Amino acid sequence: MIFLFTTEAGAGENLALEGVAAERVRFVGNTMIDTLLRHVAKARGLELPAGLVEGQYAVLTLHRPANVDDRRVMSELLEAMGAIAERVPVVFPAHPRTRARLEEFGFGDRLGRLRVMEPMSYLPFLGLMARAQLVLTDSGGIQEETTVLGVPCLTLRENTERPITCEQGTNELVGRDGGRIR
Repeated sequence: MIFLFTTEAGAGENLALEGVAAERVRFVGNTMIDTLLRHVAKARGLELPAGLVEGQYAVLTLHRPANVDDRRVMSELLEAMGAIAERVPVVFPAHPRTRARLEEFGFGDRLGRLRVMEPMSYLPFLGLMARAQLVLTDSGGIQEETTVLGVPCLTLRENTERPITCEQGTNELVGRDGGRIR
């Protein structure tokens, strides 16, 4: 018999709707969240980047091709982030593919008040996220992590593979429309 391992209850419900027999489904939990819970205390103990105050900044991540490979979409996202950065510091550990598109599109001048940083390793990034006022992302994993951390998340996509995060009320799909994001 082939078993299907799920990370949250909704996945089992979806499999049942697809006709998968219940005896083939095993709820096993989420190893990514197990890792987060194991390391979050240590991550919170790390120093924040200079000038940041706990609970008084936002974190931005962008890497999905739909957001960073289209000049118009990326431009609109950067304008919205700039408007947010006028109210709260926005820290942007830029993914290498995103950084390449920023250069290719000549968007260096559009970064304005965004605090662009090199990508961070897991623990420092977890500590940054855990102490943020808000996270803006197109990452699926970060949607789950912010839900567990209790940090509000705005997802810069039209859909999510993690609907449980929206059901929990910690994540809102805002799409890529700059007005809606603002």
